[in-house]
Amino acid sequence: MFREAAAHIPPIFSEFLPGARFEDRDAWQGVADELKIHVLKDAEAASGRSWSVIRAEDYRQFSINGNRADFEALYFSRRRMLNDLVLGELVEGKGRFLPSIVDGVMLICEESGWPLPAHNSYERGGVRHPLPDVERPVIDLFAAETGALLATVAALLGGPLDEVSPTVRRRIEHEVHVRILKPYLGTHFWWMGNGAERMNNWTAWITQNVLLSAFSLDTDDELKRRVVEKALGSLDCFIKDYAEDGACEEGVVYYRHAALCMFGSMTILDKVAPGCVSALWSKPKIRNMAEYILHMHVDGRYYFNFADSAAVINPCTVREYLFGKAVGSDALAAFAARDRATNTAPHLPDEWNLWYRVQELLTKVQLPEAEVLPAADASYPGIGLHIARDDRFALAVKGGNNGESHNHNDVGSITLYKNGQPFLIDVGVETYTARTFSSRRYEIWTMQSAFHNLPTFGDVMQSDGAAFAARDMQAEFSAELAEISLDIAPAYPETARLRTYRRKVTLRRGRGVEITDLHDGDLPAVLSLMVRDEPVLRGGSVHVGQLGSIEIEGGGEVEIETIEIDDARLAISWPSKIYRLRIPLVGRQLKLQIV
Repeated sequence: MFREAAAHIPPIFSEFLPGARFEDRDAWQGVADELKIHVLKDAEAASGRSWSVIRAEDYRQFSINGNRADFEALYFSRRRMLNDLVLGELVEGKGRFLPSIVDGVMLICEESGWPLPAHNSYERGGVRHPLPDVERPVIDLFAAETGALLATVAALLGGPLDEVSPTVRRRIEHEVHVRILKPYLGTHFWWMGNGAERMNNWTAWITQNVLLSAFSLDTDDELKRRVVEKALGSLDCFIKDYAEDGACEEGVVYYRHAALCMFGSMTILDKVAPGCVSALWSKPKIRNMAEYILHMHVDGRYYFNFADSAAVINPCTVREYLFGKAVGSDALAAFAARDRATNTAPHLPDEWNLWYRVQELLTKVQLPEAEVLPAADASYPGIGLHIARDDRFALAVKGGNNGESHNHNDVGSITLYKNGQPFLIDVGVETYTARTFSSRRYEIWTMQSAFHNLPTFGDVMQSDGAAFAARDMQAEFSAELAEISLDIAPAYPETARLRTYRRKVTLRRGRGVEITDLHDGDLPAVLSLMVRDEPVLRGGSVHVGQLGSIEIEGGGEVEIETIEIDDARLAISWPSKIYRLRIPLVGRQLKLQIV
C-alpha cells in the first residue's frame, strides 16, 4: 500500500513546518486565552525549577535491578520542562524563557544517549546494554521522540535561538543528524520491517518522528528522499499486520502510538510530497484503523481494554479529530471533538511530543451541533474481538491468541460495563519493569489468565504463544440479542487435560447478560471473575457493589479474594482494592445470569 506511493515522490519537496514560527505573531496571539493562561503558568513554573541531573549510575540501574521508573522520571522531566518553556516563549514572545530553553536544549544534546535503558539494544529482544554507545546510537521510541522535539524547537524558535547564539541551532542539527538521521539511513533496526516479521507500534511511532526530524530541519533533498523511501517501506510493513477491519491488537492505548502515528506520518508526507499518499486516505482499511478508538469507547474515560492497555485513558486530542477529518469519518471527528472538550488540561502538560502540543494550541476544532450518538455493536474478526451494547450494558468478548503484541493470556475473557461503570474488568498492566518484557513476563499476575475472567484447571492456566488460541469463534447480532461463542480449550496446555471449553455469552438487550460455560475435561475447574466493586454473597448469587448481581447455576461455594492495588499505573484505573471471585464448576455446565 505505502510502497506504491514511492512512485509519486516529487523531485523537490515542499516545505514542512510543525506549527507556526515564532515570527508569526498573529498565529500565536490567536491562541485561546484559556490555553495561554495554562501555558504561561507552566512555563513560569518550569523556569523556576532546576534541571534534573542524570548520572551514568542512573542509566545503569535498569541493568542492575530492572527499575525503569526512576531513570525515566529524570529523563522525561527534562523534555516536559523544555516543552513548557518553548510553548511559553512562542505564546508570549518576550524572550524571558529563552535562557532556560537554551539550557534545556544543550543539556539534552549533551546526554550520552537518547534511548531509554530498557530499549538500549541492537536486536529485537536482545541484551540491554548498561550504558549508551556514542559511536553507535540506538534509535528507540524516545531517541526518535527526542530528535523530533529538538527539530521542532529549531524549526519554530530558530530566530530567537540564533539571536542568543547560532551555535544552539547548529548543535541541534548536528545531534539529530548523528543520533537519528545517519543511523536511520545506515542501520537496520528491527522496527523498520523485514519481510513477514511482525511489527507493532514502534514502526509507526518512530517513523513519524524520523520524518518530523528530517523535514523540520534544513536537510537536503537527497537525504529527505532517502528518508521518505525508507519510511514508506516501514509503513508498509506496519500496516500489513492489520486486518481489513483495522483493529489494534495492542489495545486502545497503543492505538495512539500506532494508527495515530501512522496518520502523523501520512500528514507529513501529504505536506512535503503532495499527492504521494492522497489516494490512501479513502482506503477502507485506514478508515477502519482510525475509527477503532470510537468503537472501543464505553463511557467518559472508560474504554474496553486488553493487552497492556488501561481501562481509563486520557481524553482525545486534536490528533484524533484530524484523523477523522482526513478519512472522512464525521463520527470520529465528532466524538474526538466532544471528548477533547472535556479535558481539564487542554494544553497537554504531560505530553513530551512538542508537535502534538503545538497542534493542540493552533488547530481550531469545531464542536458538533448534534448530539454524538453512542457507538453500536462492532466486530473485529482480525483479532477475535466482538462488542455488543444495549441501553445498560456494554460487553466485549476477546478471542484471538496469546502471541499478540503486548499480550496477556486472556483468550476468551469478557469485559462488561453496566450504566457506564466497570462490572467485569480487565485489570490491565502494572508499571513496566525489566520483567515486563522478558522471559519472566507471565510470572506477573496481571498477565495470567487466572486474573482475567477465565477458568483454571487444577493449577493450570493458559499458556503464552500464538499456538494457544481460540477455536470456532462465532458472533450473531440481532435487534433482540447478541450472541458470541468460542472454544477456549486450545489456549491451555496439555497439562490442563481439557478437551473442550465452549463459552457462550449472550446479551439479551434490555434484560441482561448470560454466560454459559460448557466444558469437558479431567481436572477440577474454577472460574475467576474480576470485579471493581466489593462483592457480597447472598445465597446462590453475588451482588457486585450497587451495580447488579450475578446469579450462579452449576457452581460451588464462591471464594472472594481482595487484591490490594498499590501500583501507580493500575491506580489510574482502579481504587485501592479490587476483587476476584473464584467459582468452582460442580458439573459440566456453569451458567451466570447478570442483571
